[in-house]
Amino acid sequence: MQKSNKAKRVLWIPLLGSMLLLAACGSQQPQAASAEERPEIGVVLSDVGLGDQSYSDAAFRGLMKARDEDGVLFDYREIGKAGTYDDAFKQLVEKDNDLIIGLGYMVKESLEASAKANPDKQYLIVDDTSELPNVASITFKAEEGSYLAGALAALTTRTDHIGFLGGVESDLLKKFQAGYEQGAKAVNPNAQVKVVYAGDFGNTKLGASIAASMIQDDGADVIYTVAGLTGVGALQEAQSRGKYAIGVDTDQFFIAEKAVVTSMIKNVDNSIFSAVKTFNENKGKFPVKDMVFGLKEKGVGLAPIRVVNLTDEQQKKMDELTEGLVSGKINVKLP
Repeated sequence: MQKSNKAKRVLWIPLLGSMLLLAACGSQQPQAASAEERPEIGVVLSDVGLGDQSYSDAAFRGLMKARDEDGVLFDYREIGKAGTYDDAFKQLVEKDNDLIIGLGYMVKESLEASAKANPDKQYLIVDDTSELPNVASITFKAEEGSYLAGALAALTTRTDHIGFLGGVESDLLKKFQAGYEQGAKAVNPNAQVKVVYAGDFGNTKLGASIAASMIQDDGADVIYTVAGLTGVGALQEAQSRGKYAIGVDTDQFFIAEKAVVTSMIKNVDNSIFSAVKTFNENKGKFPVKDMVFGLKEKGVGLAPIRVVNLTDEQQKKMDELTEGLVSGKINVKLP
């Protein structure tokens, strides 16, 4: 179907985005391709939306890079404004986007309903997979990066008690938990891991409360947060109590610079940029339906280690574990 509205489409952004996003969005779009030739991408963000300092922000950066370097036009929907996932996907379909992306396992049901109703449309889901022929996927071996996070936590702890704070309990977050626990035990068999799922990704006060309980009641002195904004509250609480923490998805050091030892990075931005580029170069198709990014593919990893100083022996151990995961000599057992 011919798109008569392409020349009129423009990228719009909210006035209330973070300073980083505003600065990035102010750059000029490339002039290499005309508006008629630019692919159009629509994305449904995770439930917290922009400003989560994690998942959605990373995805947004990936699309901005695709806009700036490859000339794509993109649009997005936040649930707070769109209403529901169903409404968000419907709106992006009505805008006649060439590719529609859904962030997170929580969007899967709505994304698949939209994909079934629009079999001529191409969809991409991040952090889950689908059997539908017009739905490609990006998944991450989060268990590998979490294994390294667990090892570092176990090398850092002085009490042999560390914590894992998850958002909403799910098969996906269980992979983070499994990697973290197994990595900790690999370097410190005496390490005890306190696991708590908050049931919420957007509640900083709840995250702070859970972190306080882990520290006071369980003696945890290192907490790994996999909980979006809820995790941000935990990072800040750990800092206020003089304890350590590990962030997730992006480098969260700036959130609590006296506490965040590292972050388990999921390169959502680079992976989405890579997938969109592949989609464009293959004339609106994905040559690989299910794309998987692990340590070997640089899809996950640790941010620079700060706050603590590892001994040469400890650093050597971290390097050996990294090499073992990349080579396949170490395999994380998944639940």
